[in-house]
Amino acid sequence: MEHSVAPTRPAAPQPASRPARLRPRDVLELMKPITWFPPMWAFLCGAVSSGVGLEGRGWFVAGGVLLAGPLVCGTSQAVNDWFDRHVDAINEPHRPIPSGRIPGRWGLYIACIATLVSAGVAWLLGPLVFAAALIGLAFAWAYSAPPLRLKANGWVGPLVCALTYEGLSWFTGAAVMLGHAPPVEVGIILFMYSLGAYGIMALNDFKAVEGDRQTGLASLPVVMGVDAAVRFACTTMASAQIVVILLLLIWGFGLSALIVTGLLAAQIAAMPRLIRDPAGQAPWYNGVGVTLYVLGMLAAALGLGGYI
Repeated sequence: MEHSVAPTRPAAPQPASRPARLRPRDVLELMKPITWFPPMWAFLCGAVSSGVGLEGRGWFVAGGVLLAGPLVCGTSQAVNDWFDRHVDAINEPHRPIPSGRIPGRWGLYIACIATLVSAGVAWLLGPLVFAAALIGLAFAWAYSAPPLRLKANGWVGPLVCALTYEGLSWFTGAAVMLGHAPPVEVGIILFMYSLGAYGIMALNDFKAVEGDRQTGLASLPVVMGVDAAVRFACTTMASAQIVVILLLLIWGFGLSALIVTGLLAAQIAAMPRLIRDPAGQAPWYNGVGVTLYVLGMLAAALGLGGYI
């Protein structure tokens, strides 16, 4: 006599193993060191644009670079990963929080601790730097955390990132050196480079279009469509630099204007490859085109500071 056999159910998926304690390398990965470069570079451009020598200010510059990159930018990445953990579970499940390598609510705790440490270091660098850091930290939380969650708006989110990563960091670098707010010319140039960086920030959204759509995140590629968004990003980057070139010429910084022009021409030559395949080529363009962009920032800063 045959006996019926109940169908075998597939085994339930096992949760990712969690470390017994936090590992420094996982915390470091959470804070994304690769993203620290733009604000650190912008801070240094600000210091250069001030035209003030390093004598007696070396420690302030070092502290400012630490503040702009590992601290404030690192904090923003931790905040973003905590509040984006459901999106990362789709787009990047290997990230420290969705993979379980940063267990429980430790992602949030790290973000809070980093915020306090950043504010403390900024306080040591003076009241103007402290105020700028508080603004940057406030935007870091407003960008990712509800109820504001500015990143949910594809127009506002990249603009906030650009203004804080580039403009606020540049302003802070100049303020550290000068001891007061930078002159109007410096302010205008840092603002234009911030607007250009708006396009750069949009490049980061091409890799996450599917996850953004599923979770209702209205990034520029989702709102505009991938083709329109990449053309908008390229136009924004190029237009801002054209304005910078014209201003440098008007103010008598001819050599700086010439260098920025050459760097812009190289960027424009690289843009067709990005436009053909935005998702696949955005990392390549970040390595090539964005490098040329930030070199132009330095050339403009050298002119403003009277070095060339």
